[in-house]
Amino acid sequence: MITFILPGYSPKNKDWAQDVAKNLKLGHDLRPVFWGHWDDPEKTFKPKEKAQDVIDILLKDNANIIAKSVGTFVAAYAIAKIPDRINKVILCGIPAVTNEKLEIFKKAFENFPAGSVICFQNTKDPWATYTEVKEFMAKVNPKIRVIEKSRSDHDYPYSEDFREFLA
Repeated sequence: MITFILPGYSPKNKDWAQDVAKNLKLGHDLRPVFWGHWDDPEKTFKPKEKAQDVIDILLKDNANIIAKSVGTFVAAYAIAKIPDRINKVILCGIPAVTNEKLEIFKKAFENFPAGSVICFQNTKDPWATYTEVKEFMAKVNPKIRVIEKSRSDHDYPYSEDFREFLA
């Protein structure tokens, strides 16, 4: 079993991914993914390609996914391709709840077991509020739990909640 940690776009998300990996202590392989554009601005970030990279790393193993911000789109693309190999999914800080993103999420989650997915969204996340994400996820799959966290930023330091869900 592997748990992939798919961070947001900004380089400061590297610290978030490392902190989550350090604090989870699940007894299996935790693999934070570091985006290439953080070190090389010439590299482009394409969520579909990053999803394929995750699938390639996974080989034939099963995985959990913890994803934040743009990492949630990478997760959705990967899950749409290999849903039977993904055990549990934690989504945090879903940004930009557009119709285009809705289609991506529907492909991944409308038939994925709702009890195996949880979403954490800060009340006043500047990229998308809890209310916006709650409405968005209701269109994706109304059975997926969306948990409101009382913060006004795009930080998701909820390792204890993550560990509880993945245990």
